[in-house]
Amino acid sequence: MHLDVLDLRTFYYRSTLGRAAQKAVRDQMTALWPEAKGQTVAGFGFAIPLLRPYLTDARRVIGLMPGAQGVMPWPAGMPNITTLCEETLWPIATGSVDKLILLHGLETSDQQSALLEECWRVMGPGGRAMFIVPNRAGLWARGDKTPFGYGRPYSLSQLESQLKAHGFVPERHVAALFAPPSQRRFWLRTSQFWEKTGRKVSGHLAGGVLLVEVSKQVFAPTRPGLPERVRRPLRVLEGMTQPEVKPI
Repeated sequence: MHLDVLDLRTFYYRSTLGRAAQKAVRDQMTALWPEAKGQTVAGFGFAIPLLRPYLTDARRVIGLMPGAQGVMPWPAGMPNITTLCEETLWPIATGSVDKLILLHGLETSDQQSALLEECWRVMGPGGRAMFIVPNRAGLWARGDKTPFGYGRPYSLSQLESQLKAHGFVPERHVAALFAPPSQRRFWLRTSQFWEKTGRKVSGHLAGGVLLVEVSKQVFAPTRPGLPERVRRPLRVLEGMTQPEVKPI
């Protein structure tokens, strides 16, 4: 079940721990996706904390929030880009999204298979998606004091297997939130140190969340006998005699 949008807003924008978590995840994402010039970027769930870096150069940015969660206007002081939608029926044209981000969208969904099918539908050929989920091996999934303690946590192999089953091709993965989910000043002050150290020690085992980048590869359809027909030229003029040229 999706979390309430008011609880998510409170965590990410009104708590010190939430702002630190937002920065840690966003830094890892922008390391993989530094820009989106001229592209369409969409986020589902509560992905708006990660969409801000693309507001300036993207052709279009869309924040999709499921009805069971609720919606909030964003960004503040600018034209709103968020919309409330059905979890598995988004108001986006097929094949129109270049970059798709899911945060608090997949692990809390009761219709994960249908949701992944909708992700596939809206992505264009060669498009990229970033799935951000709680890490089963991390500390953040073991308590309910943060949004990462709700829904289904994943191991890297579990997430990649589910994505492959729906036609996605895993490309890269990283982790974030290596510091414990604590409000204590020591952990908050040293969070950047733990993020840097954690990335050097382990690519995914110790982090609180996993970020898995996938691509959508669309292959040309094949039919029996088609290559042979292409290799054999059509001889539509066979049997016709050469035109006679009469002297003037």
